[in-house]
Amino acid sequence: MDGLAAIVSEETWRSLVSAGVPKIHDPGSVILYQGDPPTHVLLLLAGRVRVSRVAADGTVLILAVRGPGELLGEIAVLGDDDRSATVTAIDRCHTRLIPADRFVALVRSLALEGELLSLAMKRIRESESLRAELAALPAGPRIVHALMRLWVPESGTQASVDVGLDQAELGQATGLSRSTVAAELARLREQGLIVTARRRIVVTDVNTLSKLAAE
Repeated sequence: MDGLAAIVSEETWRSLVSAGVPKIHDPGSVILYQGDPPTHVLLLLAGRVRVSRVAADGTVLILAVRGPGELLGEIAVLGDDDRSATVTAIDRCHTRLIPADRFVALVRSLALEGELLSLAMKRIRESESLRAELAALPAGPRIVHALMRLWVPESGTQASVDVGLDQAELGQATGLSRSTVAAELARLREQGLIVTARRRIVVTDVNTLSKLAAE
């Protein structure tokens, strides 16, 4: 478990889960829409989702991939503002839906303000890292950093991980053209670090890729 589940007690997480309505989302279905009003939050119990944002010029940027234990949509609810991003199911996802007013009441009764602040700060650091990658890194290192940033531990073994994005989506996560992404992935394939298939990118040597990212 990652996200909120990793920083609250098991009892608190169970209290949140029990307060929600079970929902199942098929792969490819949109769970939350950018621009929609903040009517509810979702607890992600199983599966992965991608978080994306459409800029004013129509450019799509994939911000993150989230896995089990994450809280989705809380920033809009707590800020009483429209949703800032779209969340789409990568796998078959199991969630719990908590209406906005009930969630705010739970935050108060469970004294979750500190944990939610920590989660918000983590999101800010992620955004800063993403902006730094897009602004400063050339194509090769940018792809490596994105692969390390986007994979969810539960999506494979320690040695092999399914990233959950295809080449076009990896381009949206890095600001690179599809041809550039394809060329850089081909280099990583030649080094035996990844394998690719239709709509799949699998990291087969996490340790070596992690060292490349650190360099």
